Amino acid sequence: MSQQAQTIPTNDGVVELLSEPRFELMPFDSMGEQLGHLPDGAEVAITTSPTLGIDATVEWTEEAIERGYEVVPHIAARYVRDSDHLAEIAERLIDAGVTDVFIPGGDREEPAGEFTSAYDLLVALEELEYEFEEVGITGYPESHAFLSDETLAESMERKAPYATYIVTQLCYDPDTILEWIDEIRQRGVELPVEVGIPGVMKYQRLLKISRKVGVGDSIRFLQKTSGIVGFIKEFVGSRGTYTPEDLIEGLAPYATDPEYDIRGLHVYAFNQASDLEGWRRTTLSSAR
Repeated sequence: MSQQAQTIPTNDGVVELLSEPRFELMPFDSMGEQLGHLPDGAEVAITTSPTLGIDATVEWTEEAIERGYEVVPHIAARYVRDSDHLAEIAERLIDAGVTDVFIPGGDREEPAGEFTSAYDLLVALEELEYEFEEVGITGYPESHAFLSDETLAESMERKAPYATYIVTQLCYDPDTILEWIDEIRQRGVELPVEVGIPGVMKYQRLLKISRKVGVGDSIRFLQKTSGIVGFIKEFVGSRGTYTPEDLIEGLAPYATDPEYDIRGLHVYAFNQASDLEGWRRTTLSSAR
């Protein structure tokens, strides 16, 4: 971690990070109910579902904006057929009032059309007549299940000129996140970072999701905190539910440091918004 970090008291950092996080939801049937658990006007990211496709993302974006939320839709590259399809999506989003979009590659095995990576779509988006004020790209503090660190570094270098911020993949270890930010700063990447953290949910489900998205080091971090016995005690003591206090407290002292430039938290809620919001409010109240 940076030796010149400008730290603040932990409680101040917790308040800074948890006051207005971005909540990521999936566009399933429960989406309407999930929105109802969030604060009025909250910032909501809506993913692209492998089963429902990008149309569901756009439709729920329009619906959520109508309800007064600030929405950041995912435009996953491998779900967009071609430039015409991208233009149609962008037009609908602009008409709905979207100013911020997130561009991942997408986990679809076979692309729907000509876009095979986030970079391909970012280049095409730049050429459209429709412009967004903010464009986010993905960062991987714990590497990628199928791509080397070198490939990821080259990919970020190519994508960064088209973006205004980075969102990190799910990670449980604050030191890993801070060290990764140090690394990209040393490579000349100066984009602000939204730190992706897990929300509140049962350990068994969270570990299953973590394995699926390839964050094995984070799973080991959960288990090594005080050894496997400590992990089991934590599991039992929490009644089998994970909450991200330790992660947020580890990040909190660096929340306003200009070198790290942490733009905020991106909370992977996994459509467990009620438990997440209850925990967030309680934690904020304790920190204040």
